Amino acid sequence: MTSFNIVLYGGFETLDAFGPAEVIGQLPQDYSLKFHSLNGGIVVSSQQVPVDTLPFAEMDQSGILLIPGGFGARKLVIDENYVEQLKLFSEKAPYVLTVCTGSALLAKTNLLNGMKATSNKMVFEWVCSNGTEVNWIKKARWVKDGKYYTAAGISAGIDMLLGFVSDMHGVETAQTIANYIEYIWNSDMDNDPFGDAVTD
Repeated sequence: MTSFNIVLYGGFETLDAFGPAEVIGQLPQDYSLKFHSLNGGIVVSSQQVPVDTLPFAEMDQSGILLIPGGFGARKLVIDENYVEQLKLFSEKAPYVLTVCTGSALLAKTNLLNGMKATSNKMVFEWVCSNGTEVNWIKKARWVKDGKYYTAAGISAGIDMLLGFVSDMHGVETAQTIANYIEYIWNSDMDNDPFGDAVTD
């Protein structure tokens, strides 16, 4: 059983976290889904959804890590202590996945330097400013480079997680999950209908 650790913080984007949670939650025999925040306790999303979390100190550091985006990420990218803790977890995790502006947080750790990544196209320039040595790919639904998976905006996290499941367990398993949750999976990581969106 592998821990699937979703990192939450005040102002996270609800679907960034719960879209992937819905997908990975369809494989309870393989993954133990856990939500963590810096100090644990109730964390509230941008949509005012409260989630009870475990503290970082209780995280299984051998598990997979998922970092969602959200308005709260804008404060955390300048929090050196928070970024350093994310770096430590990310270095130990076998896979690190980000959704939306979660890639900005990961980029601040410098672990994406020289690697390909993507993010939400509506705030693409801001994300890029947080990782000037990252090879940012604007036209991508999600990007995989080594152990790092980064998704575009919000709902792209569902496509990425299905892609991750496909890589780990086969495309048939991923498609079965997509069918079960009645989701039309964009299985082509390069097919990004929002790649030409304006930037801030």
